[in-house]
Amino acid sequence: MSACRIPAAAAAAAVSAKGARPQCCLFRLQRPTPSRITAVTTARRHATTTVSANSSQHQQQPPITPNTNMVQRIDAKRRAAKAGGGDKRIQMQHAKGKLTARERLDLLLDANSFREYDVFAEHVCTDFGMEKEQITGDGVVTGRGTINGRLVYVYSQDFTAHGGSLGARHAQKICKVLDQAILVGAPVIGLNDSGGARIQEGVASLAGYAEIFQRNVMASGVVPQISLIMGPSAGGAVYSPALTDAIFMVRDTSYLFVTGPEVVKAMTNEDVSQEELGGAAVHTMKSGVAHRAFDSDVAALAAARDFIDFLPLSNRHDVPVRTTQDPPTRADPALDVLVPTDSTRAYDIKHVITRIVDDREMFEISPDFAPNIVVALARMDGHTIGVVANQPLVSSGVLDINSSVKAARFVRFCDAFGIPIVTLVDVPGFMPGTAQEHEGIIRHGAKLLYAYAEATVPKITVITRKAYGGAYDVMSSKHLRGDCNYAWPTGEIAVMGAKGAVEIIFRKSLNKAQAEQEYISKFANPFPAAERGFLDDIITPSSTRARIIEDLRVLQFKQQVNPKKKHGNIPL
Repeated sequence: MSACRIPAAAAAAAVSAKGARPQCCLFRLQRPTPSRITAVTTARRHATTTVSANSSQHQQQPPITPNTNMVQRIDAKRRAAKAGGGDKRIQMQHAKGKLTARERLDLLLDANSFREYDVFAEHVCTDFGMEKEQITGDGVVTGRGTINGRLVYVYSQDFTAHGGSLGARHAQKICKVLDQAILVGAPVIGLNDSGGARIQEGVASLAGYAEIFQRNVMASGVVPQISLIMGPSAGGAVYSPALTDAIFMVRDTSYLFVTGPEVVKAMTNEDVSQEELGGAAVHTMKSGVAHRAFDSDVAALAAARDFIDFLPLSNRHDVPVRTTQDPPTRADPALDVLVPTDSTRAYDIKHVITRIVDDREMFEISPDFAPNIVVALARMDGHTIGVVANQPLVSSGVLDINSSVKAARFVRFCDAFGIPIVTLVDVPGFMPGTAQEHEGIIRHGAKLLYAYAEATVPKITVITRKAYGGAYDVMSSKHLRGDCNYAWPTGEIAVMGAKGAVEIIFRKSLNKAQAEQEYISKFANPFPAAERGFLDDIITPSSTRARIIEDLRVLQFKQQVNPKKKHGNIPL
């Protein structure tokens, strides 16, 4: 804006006349007159009256209402999603003794804790008439909830909708909860009941499986993953559960197989039923793929709640602590006479476990597979621990291929989630024979050795009786960074048992009985190992609980780091 220009003569006249400064024509100030004040006041009153009138008129207008048509559409979609495949298919599901996807979630999660994701999801396939086969939710219910107040993420496949088949949108929903679980650090529980890949979607369904597999691998060791097989799971569908930490199955209604009976018949001319090919008994007793089997959906879901209660939310969280009235210093005199002094007589190692843990409770993993070794979750002093124990009742507790693999996997699981490991040793060695050698017991036995040697969690070992040969080394010995290693008075730490040793050392001796007693007195006792520092102490059995709890308290903040590497090369 240009400056205001005032003629010089006019300015001089103004100054001489009034002794005042020249006024700018743009900012001329005038003293308000009484008449102007009255006019302004009247105008303001008029304006105020007008606004008040307008406000009154505004209040009398009808309130804004939501779009009722849209609300009705949303409600209809929600009802459709909850209906799944419809009443007829739900009745068929119940007739098989199976619950629906949503009924299962109701039992698994705390009441009113479920927050559903992607309820309005639908597939976009238009091939083979699929555009006419829309079911809201696309055959899987996903979201988050709580179990005993702790966060979990869940997905539950709905067999009543498209047979629970997996398409692109179905897979995206599962991937979303896996991503969220990894992000915030919370377990994932999958309820599997699916006919497999959705054939109509072609390669998109295969891509969906691979996307899930990738996330299962990324979540491994980061958050606990549990799979409940509650119906068929065939083809590509089997590999996601196989990548998770625990698999529970339901007897007579759940199946796991890569190829179904029809394909097996066509390719091999072998007649086999679903149960014989991949039922719960097969996978919990023979293959070891599944870890527990239950008689009903209800029992499996209850067990899942119990199992998750032992676990930390993720590898970033501490193990949960439960209040117990079981005294940490409780002694159990029955343990002092439980183990026979005759090393050839059997006893049940589970009786030892239940007598030293809190409230005599444990959650056994794979009880029907490789029963010559026991692995279980339990609590001591309220804290979760993992227990590995040779079972003298079965094959004298010998280590074979299956027991080595079973224990190795459990040790690595505990180590991944910061769960201390208590090992009870009564092992005569590794299983001899051509069958075991030809099937690779060297490689499989090395898995258990690798798992213990790699583990950095607190490791406490108690030798209850036999600890012979290489099996002594493998079972969390002091040489594999065992933190606290003990033996009971009945402990025998030696290269081999007396009879075998005598046949080698005293093979030319005529008095084998005397030679055997000589060997026992020198080697079949805990003193040689204790004298060399391989045992920290020889303890009375009745004091075992108190000693372990004392050590766990000391080791609570143990810090041990392995050499930096991308990953080790475990002998798979």
